[in-house]
Amino acid sequence: MHLFDQDIALAPVTAKTYTGAVSANWSINGVPNGGYLMAILTHALLQSSQMTATPIVSTNFLKRCQPGDAGVWVERMSLSRQFDRLEARLEQNGEERIRAFGTFSDANMECRIERYLSRAPAIKKADECVPIPEMPDYTLFDQMDIRLDPACTGWFEGRLTEKADLRGWIKFKDERPFDVPAILLAADAFPPSVFTSQGMVAWVPTIECSINVRNLPATEWLQCRFRTRYITCGILEEDGELWDEAGTLVAISRQIA
Repeated sequence: MHLFDQDIALAPVTAKTYTGAVSANWSINGVPNGGYLMAILTHALLQSSQMTATPIVSTNFLKRCQPGDAGVWVERMSLSRQFDRLEARLEQNGEERIRAFGTFSDANMECRIERYLSRAPAIKKADECVPIPEMPDYTLFDQMDIRLDPACTGWFEGRLTEKADLRGWIKFKDERPFDVPAILLAADAFPPSVFTSQGMVAWVPTIECSINVRNLPATEWLQCRFRTRYITCGILEEDGELWDEAGTLVAISRQIA
């Protein structure tokens, strides 16, 4: 079993409740990564849903999680011929920490239009990009191979760009393939794109995040782009695109932080 599968595992208690644990293996400065936490909740939603295709998962981060035991509760909001909609809550020490809403569609639903108005971002080859090094307390980078396009790494040395635009590649170091929970992890695994234009000015905690998975990737690496256009009153948005090596759109995301 891959470490990621072990760390999102949940044991059913009833038809609506699960128990598990938040691992310390996917943390940023000691705090469990938001994409990893979304993966735990999505794992529960997938176990409860009657449909599994093209999931949309929107998550509100209410309180900070910590490594340790956790409970997950799932409720169905509505079920139709095309969509199954559910919500999930993650609790620790008797307090709700995260709430997620998942919408899943029928895998047999006809897709009449497949049209892209933009394409995968221009990124140098993975072996020409700059790896994010392993760092104490940043255990996420122990597990994920993340490589940034050199054009997006000036902030490492204080050279900032006019636009907040971060591009690079990601895969598991243990060669685990990407499925739905893993795609959610990847969508929140990169440094904040705002670092490219503002530098590492502050911690950037996620308030809410929505990820729409369009296709499962056919390749080992995902190529990703994240952009921030507006910062107002301490709040910013980050829009993300995840593509596989063949140029197929895998997921789109929007994060408010």
